[in-house]
Amino acid sequence: MLNLEDNTLLTRVGPGTPMGGLMRQYWLPALLSSELPAPDAPPLRLRLLGEDLVAFRSTSGQVGLLDHRCPHRGASLFFARNEEGGLRCVYHGWKFDVQGRCLDMPSEPPESSFKDKVRATAYPCRERGGIVWAYMGQRTEPPPLPDLEPNMQPEGGSSVWAALRECNWAQALEGDIDTAHLAFLHLGGASPDDLLPGSFDYYTVRDRAPRHQVADTECGTMYGAYRPAEEDTYYWRFAQFLFPFYTMIPTGLLGAQVMARAWVPLDDHHTMFWSISGPNRSGFGAGPRPTRSGRPVRGTDGPIDYQTRGTGWLARWRLATARDNDYLMDRGVQRAESYTGIDGIQQQDQAITESMGSIVDRSREHLGASDAMVIRTRQRIIRAVRDQLEGTTPPGVDSPELCRVRSGGVLLPRTADWLEATESLRQAFVDHPELAAG
Repeated sequence: MLNLEDNTLLTRVGPGTPMGGLMRQYWLPALLSSELPAPDAPPLRLRLLGEDLVAFRSTSGQVGLLDHRCPHRGASLFFARNEEGGLRCVYHGWKFDVQGRCLDMPSEPPESSFKDKVRATAYPCRERGGIVWAYMGQRTEPPPLPDLEPNMQPEGGSSVWAALRECNWAQALEGDIDTAHLAFLHLGGASPDDLLPGSFDYYTVRDRAPRHQVADTECGTMYGAYRPAEEDTYYWRFAQFLFPFYTMIPTGLLGAQVMARAWVPLDDHHTMFWSISGPNRSGFGAGPRPTRSGRPVRGTDGPIDYQTRGTGWLARWRLATARDNDYLMDRGVQRAESYTGIDGIQQQDQAITESMGSIVDRSREHLGASDAMVIRTRQRIIRAVRDQLEGTTPPGVDSPELCRVRSGGVLLPRTADWLEATESLRQAFVDHPELAAG
């Protein structure tokens, strides 16, 4: 399905690469607003699409994102003084504002106009919903921010968190559009007798081999995966992939769930996972799974703990469970209680996608019927990259409303058309008072 050339197109995101060019046409979640807590706070190192950058909040409160190398002699602006509206390089005192303009060159003669001819590489930033968004493309006027419902809530109405994944963005994202693994990786230690009759997890564990329908959408791909529920109904799980790297997974009730996830490439081998959820919605991709006893399914209730934060390019939001400690796997627990011996759904996903290597060798895969969404999404992304090389604007860049969708689970009559029956439930910003909270 993918030859080696396709795999390179899919995975490589650095400057000058076709996929990197596609990614740069969109706004990117770059950092949490809280990471720059106050005007003139210390600069922050970060990496995006293979570029090493520094972020800072100026005296006026604006966020700037600059190439970390001072245009003078290449000294890192991470060591700069954040003061009086700009970053001042400590090497020779050159100072740059959030737009990359040089404000001062105290090492040059007072009559010199050289500062007016020098600019630092700067990327526009906007803040919304606790996220600092960055645009790294070529347009003078950036496109609109995407209409992601959980990121457009009233102040305080959404929650956001992030975690570093040490693997390529594409393989990390593909875990979110693979519905079959839920019944094994996360719920493999549970039986139907353990779970609440009539719950979504009950139907999932009772039939661990869902059937799939997949479709292209205007801004990506979508699957509907179904299993028998009661005699006259199917349990359907709907999930979305949205360009360039967003997913909406089916953990809640379709029509009520307000959430999105992003898999932002830092470079070819590292990804920042973002979870963005609306009010009273879990953004974990799944929270602890309740059983008949009221206790969660073992392995689904691990806390999100982080390593001590550092100041390096890749030192933000690293989980305490990691490759070098085998994700705190307990073989005794795996034998007796848990399918994996790893606590936490996020941690289980991390272990599996990182275990493939930093870039998985797709030439050795054997894809089956349960991989229909993965196959369709790869094809859609590769097609968009190739179309872009021929001058076509990628999906959704100039149409932010195409992100106004939802995902989730629902019971439908067995005779229902999966698309027609859920059309209104898949629309964002629509109230459904008839639905109980999922």
